[in-house]
Amino acid sequence: MLSSATNRQTSSAQAQYFSYGEAANPIRSGLTGTVPYRSFSPAFFSQNGSAVMPLDLSEELQCSGPATGPSLCANFIRLDGDELRTAAVATSQLFFVADGQGDTEACGEHFQWSKGDMLVLPAGGDAIHCCSGKAALYWVHDAPLLRFLGVTPNEARFEPTFYSHHDSQGRLAEIAASPSGARANRVSVLLGNSAFPQTRTVSHTLWAMLGILPAGQEQKPHRHQSIALDFAVNCEPGCYTLIGTELDDQGRIRNPHREDWAAGAAFVTPPGYWHSHHNESGADAYVLPIQDAGLHTYLRTLDILFSG
Repeated sequence: MLSSATNRQTSSAQAQYFSYGEAANPIRSGLTGTVPYRSFSPAFFSQNGSAVMPLDLSEELQCSGPATGPSLCANFIRLDGDELRTAAVATSQLFFVADGQGDTEACGEHFQWSKGDMLVLPAGGDAIHCCSGKAALYWVHDAPLLRFLGVTPNEARFEPTFYSHHDSQGRLAEIAASPSGARANRVSVLLGNSAFPQTRTVSHTLWAMLGILPAGQEQKPHRHQSIALDFAVNCEPGCYTLIGTELDDQGRIRNPHREDWAAGAAFVTPPGYWHSHHNESGADAYVLPIQDAGLHTYLRTLDILFSG
């Protein structure tokens, strides 16, 4: 039997003690990796063969992978005439159909989908995707968050939920045509689930928005504490996002990083950074940001701010 002294020695082996200045801001000191700017080309979708490509930034984030952010992992899925299974130890999975048509078997249900549709699955939602031709999906889930917490989900918090392109575009058109829409800095439809009335998000962790960026317009700088994994649904050259940490006296982003959009591409907007969206092309553009803002909204930490 171990002595009390031995017990104390064993149980204290991992204990550490830091001054406030040493540990209060681990990002500034380099202990915690910052979320990097990064874009991912849509070239993967034009290749042959069914495959999944994680948009993996785990090395820069200093975490186990794959992970695109501390709590989320985004993936490109290419379907090429055969069956493909996807699985993640996650509480929430979102699939957006970037192109093509097909069907998915998941959670004991069958879903038929086409371009612009979205499917959100709860825990245990392993999925089998099929299409007769080619299709492209954008897949985001919260497995990195669960890996960090050291947990696995033991219940589904919501039912599998399908969002049709027809319905989301119809609601977006209503918002754009309304008097408030005409005056708004952004015209967007937020996708919610009746299981989460407090947060009005697609799941308890995930937040999704389909937004239109009209030709010749810009969305002024804003910021939030959730990471944004933005997917360019449709755009022409001349659409871009400016990202930076500070605003100047005119409310513009100081020394911004410029991220040019390409249809089918994804890019990362780090949490807490100011960003503005610009459309200098001659056609309307559409973007789909996926964020961990369901979790942040529930924690009361989203802190969304707009310049001016």
